[in-house]
Amino acid sequence: MRFIDEFRNSTVAERVALRIQERKTRPVNLMEVCGTHTVAIFKHGIRQFLPEKVNMLSGPGCPVCVTPNADIDKAIALAQNAGVILTTFGDMMKVPGSYSSLHQVKAAGADIRVVYSVLDALRIAENNPHKSVVFFGVGFETTAPTTASAILEAEQLGIDNFFFHSVHKLIPPAMRALLDSNEVHIDGFICPGHVSTIIGSQPYEFIPREYGIPCVITGFEPLDILQAIDMLLEQISTEEPRVDIQYRRAVRKEGNPIALKYLSTVFEVIDTCWRGIGIIPGSGLKLGQRYKRLDAERTFKIVPGPPKEAAGCRCGDILRGVSRPQECRLFAKACTPEHPVGPCMVSTEGTCSAWYLYGEESKALSPPGEP
Repeated sequence: MRFIDEFRNSTVAERVALRIQERKTRPVNLMEVCGTHTVAIFKHGIRQFLPEKVNMLSGPGCPVCVTPNADIDKAIALAQNAGVILTTFGDMMKVPGSYSSLHQVKAAGADIRVVYSVLDALRIAENNPHKSVVFFGVGFETTAPTTASAILEAEQLGIDNFFFHSVHKLIPPAMRALLDSNEVHIDGFICPGHVSTIIGSQPYEFIPREYGIPCVITGFEPLDILQAIDMLLEQISTEEPRVDIQYRRAVRKEGNPIALKYLSTVFEVIDTCWRGIGIIPGSGLKLGQRYKRLDAERTFKIVPGPPKEAAGCRCGDILRGVSRPQECRLFAKACTPEHPVGPCMVSTEGTCSAWYLYGEESKALSPPGEP
């Protein structure tokens, strides 16, 4: 299987891991800003193959996790409107809001349907013309173009009962916010592969230019990640920070022009709130002027209560890299994947979920080249 087996070759992985071990470098903090990277790093035991001087941090790379309670509360309020069918991805169902969850209000009678694609939601709207169908759009630059394409298709088909609660977010502004906060010292970024297939490498250029911090865009197989770590250490040792693309089989410098055109056609950039971080300038997407009529929050009467966080949950600190899951007193006790207290334990891309399933305490059962 081209581009899979090659990047799971244990012999090559051990060779790269040895090269990393032998590098003469100062202690460094490297942060991955992608939930899929977080899971891959844990699943393949990559942390255990790194020297102590290379410390891996997990950032706000899970779109489910960074969605604040206020936005979840609005989705719940929308679902409780008579005549509304709320559609969303499965990960959002169990995420606790301030007072309830979509799973709970569905059990109480709300018409909430899990979809695998926004186009599934479009079909539901097409097949239920006397209902108002709302798509709860969560995700980064990876999924936002699909939301935009569905809006354009609905317009073309003349479907007028399809609405959107968009909480899509942009990754590069969040990376700037992390650097400006000075809460955690970051020496290098592993940039998200999926996001970068859309936006390319250019939006990260400010990081080495303004902050002197290296970046490497990488894929999700064990060798992808090990090579990215090695490339970051090379940049650090030579003091030549830049944005490198390891994931060249999928990412181009200019990104995907068609997807970017969809984004610019449908959305406008706004300041928006991230769980644990707060308002980040220019980090959100809302429907542009031409499509404001499709904004569910403007169309339907919703009065969610004041947002509040679960007592004791440290999801916000974990998303900023300030804390690790085992430092939360709820982790693996009151908070588990079966009974999550915070979103970092709900999503399969959440840091708490990854620690729970593949935590360092259990150590790796196989070398990083093994699936």
